[in-house]
Amino acid sequence: MNARRFDEFMHLALYGPNGFYSSGGRAGRRGDFITSPEVGPLFGVVLARALDAWWFEMGEPDDFRVFEVGAGPGTLARSVIAAEPRCLGGDASRYVAVERATTQRATHPDGVTSCDMLPEGLLRGVVIANELLDNLAFRLLVNDGQWREAWVTPEGTEVLQPIEGTPPFELPANPPQGARVPWQQRAGEWVGDVVSRLDGRLVVFDYMVARTAMLAARPWREWLRTYAGHERGAHYLREVGRQDITTDVCIDQLEAMVRAADVVRSQEQFLKRWGIDELVDEGKRVWEAEAARPGLRAMKMRSRVSEAEALLDPRGLGSFTVLEWARRSRG
Repeated sequence: MNARRFDEFMHLALYGPNGFYSSGGRAGRRGDFITSPEVGPLFGVVLARALDAWWFEMGEPDDFRVFEVGAGPGTLARSVIAAEPRCLGGDASRYVAVERATTQRATHPDGVTSCDMLPEGLLRGVVIANELLDNLAFRLLVNDGQWREAWVTPEGTEVLQPIEGTPPFELPANPPQGARVPWQQRAGEWVGDVVSRLDGRLVVFDYMVARTAMLAARPWREWLRTYAGHERGAHYLREVGRQDITTDVCIDQLEAMVRAADVVRSQEQFLKRWGIDELVDEGKRVWEAEAARPGLRAMKMRSRVSEAEALLDPRGLGSFTVLEWARRSRG
């Protein structure tokens, strides 16, 4: 039959030679979807404040690095570097933009260290993953009277087979017929690997649920989503390579691979913790002072108001979950 397990199918659909990201799919207003960095530079300015605080907590090490994994076209990197955080010391090469897709690495800002995977060994600094885990290929479990695993044939049809291995999370005993859940094995392994090599902090932004079982009770099209051209896409088995495939991230699956996060917040709480309200107030003051003859700086400051509204929206980006794992600096 030569069917592929769903996670293998998804990985090829996104990152294979003819995959969505390999062939030009991307975040951005001219891309296929908007993430927080594409709303405007304010997200990066707030993050730069947090980076400096974490750098200070570590004792201001000279070898501190910012590792952004899933950096896409480099939008967040540009915003953070433009904010001139002290932790980078004016050296853009200390910002490591990790992106698998060659087409997107080609647009990374000058000076950053651009690569296709995290470097090996100790990760000293802060690792950022903004909407990364939802795009790491996941296995798909389906209930048709019993829990089984989805595979995809070369003809693009789905077949169910016995589950390989034992999921490290609880499956509902009496789910609705046709219920589905993701098995986010790669996401859990990625978090576990980073935390095991970390000397600093891992910060993950994504749409999440506390327990996998919560997804089994929901219509699967709510959490197994596709996107293309800023619109919800077709069924995941159609338009292969021409649309994004994504899912809600299950916190219990991450915790099955690594200890629970040290900090769990909403994105709204995170941004307020690191001064977004102060930055918006500053923007208002600058705009009021220069509104009669506004220059580029004043226009950028004015945009902070609308950016903050989008980033803090409790029905949208503000409801994203932020997880942080911290390891003490070893000096």
